[in-house]
Amino acid sequence: ADFNYGADDYDAEGNEEPKALPEGSETMPYIDESPTMSPQLSARGQDSGDGVSPTPTDGLGTGGERDAGKGLEMRKLVLSGFLASEEIYINQLEALLLPMKPLKATATTSQPVLTLQQIETIFYKIQDIYEIHKEFYDSLCPKVQQWDSNITMGHLFQKLASQLGVYKAFVDNYKIALETAEKCSQSNYQFQKISEELKVKGPKDSKESHTSVTMEALLYKPIDRVTRSTLVLHDLLKHTPSDHPDYPLLQDALRISQNFLSSINEDIDPRRTAVTTPKGETRQLVKDGFLVELSEGSRKLRHVFLFTDVLLCAKLKKTAVGKHQQYDCKWYVPLADLVFPSPEESEHCPQVHVIPDHELEDMKMKISAIKSEVQKEKANKGQSRAIERLKKKMFENEFWLLLNSPAIPFRIHNRNGKSYLFLLSSDYERSEWREAIQKLQKKDLQAFVLSSVELQVLTGSCFKLRTVHNIPVTSNKDDDESPGLYGFLHVIVHSAKGFKQSANLYCTLEVDSFGYFVSKAKTRVFRDTTEPQWNEEFEIELEGSQSLRILCYEKCYDKTKLNKDNNEIVDKIMGKGQIQLDPQAVQTKNWHMDVIEMNGIKVEFSMKFTSRDMSLKRTPSKKQTGVFGVKISVVTKRERSKVPYIVRQCIEEVEKRGIEEVGIYRISGVATDIQALKAVFDANNKDILVMLSDMDINAIAGTLKLYFRELPEPLLTDRLYPAFMEGIALSDPAAKENCMMHLLRSLPDPNLITFLFLLEHLKRVAEKEPINKMSLHNLATVFGPTLLRPSEGESKGHLTLASDIWSHDVMAQVQVLLYYLQHPPISFTELKRNTLYFSTDV
Repeated sequence: ADFNYGADDYDAEGNEEPKALPEGSETMPYIDESPTMSPQLSARGQDSGDGVSPTPTDGLGTGGERDAGKGLEMRKLVLSGFLASEEIYINQLEALLLPMKPLKATATTSQPVLTLQQIETIFYKIQDIYEIHKEFYDSLCPKVQQWDSNITMGHLFQKLASQLGVYKAFVDNYKIALETAEKCSQSNYQFQKISEELKVKGPKDSKESHTSVTMEALLYKPIDRVTRSTLVLHDLLKHTPSDHPDYPLLQDALRISQNFLSSINEDIDPRRTAVTTPKGETRQLVKDGFLVELSEGSRKLRHVFLFTDVLLCAKLKKTAVGKHQQYDCKWYVPLADLVFPSPEESEHCPQVHVIPDHELEDMKMKISAIKSEVQKEKANKGQSRAIERLKKKMFENEFWLLLNSPAIPFRIHNRNGKSYLFLLSSDYERSEWREAIQKLQKKDLQAFVLSSVELQVLTGSCFKLRTVHNIPVTSNKDDDESPGLYGFLHVIVHSAKGFKQSANLYCTLEVDSFGYFVSKAKTRVFRDTTEPQWNEEFEIELEGSQSLRILCYEKCYDKTKLNKDNNEIVDKIMGKGQIQLDPQAVQTKNWHMDVIEMNGIKVEFSMKFTSRDMSLKRTPSKKQTGVFGVKISVVTKRERSKVPYIVRQCIEEVEKRGIEEVGIYRISGVATDIQALKAVFDANNKDILVMLSDMDINAIAGTLKLYFRELPEPLLTDRLYPAFMEGIALSDPAAKENCMMHLLRSLPDPNLITFLFLLEHLKRVAEKEPINKMSLHNLATVFGPTLLRPSEGESKGHLTLASDIWSHDVMAQVQVLLYYLQHPPISFTELKRNTLYFSTDV
């Protein structure tokens, strides 16, 4: 039996419904870009040439898996599938070893086909790998055949993992082995004949006796195998009770395999079985992935394949359940004809329609709410059908977000006339695609036209060659998989070195959320230097994030290239790097210092993480001097003012010179600047006004947000929080109006006057939305959770997951502030004069 790890049910057109899932299947499309991610067992066999699977009986993948018998059955199914493919793998290794003995025999004669050195290089470690797997197979096979609950096999997998050092030696030699085999084929006809058609024995119960495979394809198999073993370990762990004697052994084997994989992924191109061009040259898949294409004015999800000489854009055809899936080629461009138009040359390219931020934020809220419902259903042992329906809805919403959030243009032009436009959410990703194409273009490439048959063969190969199997949505992550981090990541970008010549340099930080990466912060430009010292701190909100990326740019001051397109990034990427956000490593109170190396450049940074529940805690200030962390009534009384001085000054400065700043209040200010402003306001320093006029406007906006966040209780008070939650949930508009106005009237005067003052300011900011891109909804998303939060006792009562804090309360908090922002002007005196009839006691 063989399993298809990761399903392929997605609809490539954004304007069509995703396919309904077959009854009884829990399979959802799954992000599978990394072999270390947990795969999803699918109830369909994949026609991959690695064995054919019987379909597991109905109901195995459903909620009844908690039953120990089902778990046992699932383990047997996983192992049977793995054994069948292990048999094929051993046969492939045997086929590779078969010519080695005769080649060695001729090496010492007067007419050698290859020298002993060449044989040693090409077949390096194959014999050892064969022996390891033969022993493993012979030990595991009888256990699976006599399967029962007492059988243990964790020690076999642990032993297999402990022998990965042999694979490391194989991988280190892999490229040289390939190059040697290629050179020997070109110079020796006899070896060429041998290496083109190696006979692989079919499985015992297969009708096929032999299949012909090239040596190059077989040499890739060991690399492929480690990935496969890792996926199987994931599945075995998923269905092995934690108190089973196999559990710690499998865990250990998985840890070793994952560490090994992440170390070799750095060193090796994913060279799957190659496709041969009509000239007999090898066409290999270098990179593939899902990208959004703007086609005929609408956004379409495409699977893009970069081969050694051609870029091919495809979509997955809709096929009946159980049928072998195929790609449909939308277009291709030979790399010899491919150029990247500069912004000024791309006038004829279609303009990008950007979805308003508030619509994207709305969708994120919906997804978070559904995630909470799924968690609730699971906690209450809900029906698997109800959970399936919720997951399907979540997938549709995440698919919409994936399709509509990217806005960075990536233009491809064919010299022969046609241009294509992809939209990406991350400049990191765009540069990866561009660099991969440019690297291939350095070779001597010929222009060509594919015949319909050649195109059919190439498109047909995409299904087997692809390395990214699933759309990057988070819907179907397993419960035991890391949901990512929710909370605040504090990052200090210290410095960089390794630049060859002086330049104007800055860095940006990207994190992933909802399956794609977004840019979250940017340092200032350090001018004319080879060793920039930024030392800037940023606070980045994480929404289920697993990775942090740092990009280093050279600033472009060429006026002809600027302002061509809102989202066009014309600055040059000098280097880029990525690190995993490991919850264990990051979640400490201390700063963790690290270095990312990129293209010979080293960027030094530090980070620490605060989880969302920690950031909810308001710690009242012990001091009664200063303004941060001090009750608003104490501050206004001391200042003899109606609105705290800090609030008035920050708002005045933002309105003077920041009201047209793109992303005002959303873009993080530099944390060190914010701390400096906090200190002068706390000390009531006479230089406050001078400092404010010189300070970066995002730091001033950040100071205002920090002031409200550090109040010992939120501006709209702990006492009234439950009533605000009930009021916003009312359906009848008149009742809601009555309730929401009564609640404002119930606030202490300093809180109410300050809130109304802030409200009018935020409305003025939103009036400039065409320029600053900050709508009322965006502003409500930024300020809602700061002005309105449950008290600690309240939040402890119903929190189960960090992500739940995000979904349950934040939606309502945003809606409360949005209600008041969309309301006609509210005056303090009018509020106090109108005694509305409102019967509920607050």
